[in-house]
Amino acid sequence: MMLKQQTSLSLSPYMQLYDALIPKDNFLRKMRDLIDFPFVEEELEDKYCLDNGRTEPPIRMFKYLLLKQIRI
Repeated sequence: MMLKQQTSLSLSPYMQLYDALIPKDNFLRKMRDLIDFPFVEEELEDKYCLDNGRTEPPIRMFKYLLLKQIRI
């Protein structure tokens, strides 16, 4: 497998603050819990180059594009 598996995505050292401030019924929380994002890596496995191009993990890039389309 060419892609480095992303086991967890830690956006900030303040994740406990996120848990305290963001309501449990927030749409983005629900989406995170409902969607199994590793399918993105499977789809891009033969199209992603580890030593050339974007440095962002493909799952993160997919999430950015998804949020842009949803426009919450």
